Amino acid sequence: MRIDVLTLFPEMFEGPFSESILKRAQEDEKIEILVHNLRDWAEDKHRTTDLPPYGGGPGMVMKIDVIDRAVEEIKTGSTSEQIPNGPSSDEKPYVVLMDTKGSVYNQGKAVELSRFDHLILIAGHYEGVDHRVHEHVADEVISIGEYVLTGGEIPAMVVVDSVVRLLPGVLGNAESLEEESYSMMTDSAGEKSLEYPQYTRPEEYKGWKVPEVLLSGDHKKIEEWRKGYFLGRPTGIK
Repeated sequence: MRIDVLTLFPEMFEGPFSESILKRAQEDEKIEILVHNLRDWAEDKHRTTDLPPYGGGPGMVMKIDVIDRAVEEIKTGSTSEQIPNGPSSDEKPYVVLMDTKGSVYNQGKAVELSRFDHLILIAGHYEGVDHRVHEHVADEVISIGEYVLTGGEIPAMVVVDSVVRLLPGVLGNAESLEEESYSMMTDSAGEKSLEYPQYTRPEEYKGWKVPEVLLSGDHKKIEEWRKGYFLGRPTGIK
């Protein structure tokens, strides 16, 4: 998979994308991530990417023409930052705008996005983006929650992290993903299942004890205890 991120603040991504699982996934060529500065597609000498909104109001709005040029150039593969194993010309990238007006992100959507070969994420900023990006450029608009951040950079990081870890071979233990998928399920009443608690040594600390069932060696009882959490009905086994 390849992911292109369009942002006004590319330096924000250097830490999160160069550590831990994301770093290893790139080194192992499971994922290719390119972060682009939207100002590179501005055509005036001041590299203008935002202007006051029509009709008045506070703040600045990111320009449709700059964003559209950037997306189209990446789609056609004419960007100067091409990488050896990038997508072929017949692959259609899926364009996602990070914006508070979008549908709320969840694990199911992460799974959907992980099935694409090429994602383009647009990180909005300031008072938002020209609404024509919603209408004509983005294939989907996503919000990571009902609260306001300074921009779409952190939401884009959230999407990248949650999607990359779902790719084959990125996590060492495939069972972890399977158990996580169960923990994100909901029942007919809309109640979310619970991932069972995890414990490790020491067995007792400050009088706080590990549940006896986990120390019993009885795998059937342990499985029953864990399954109760998956179903949202923790058992009384201690």
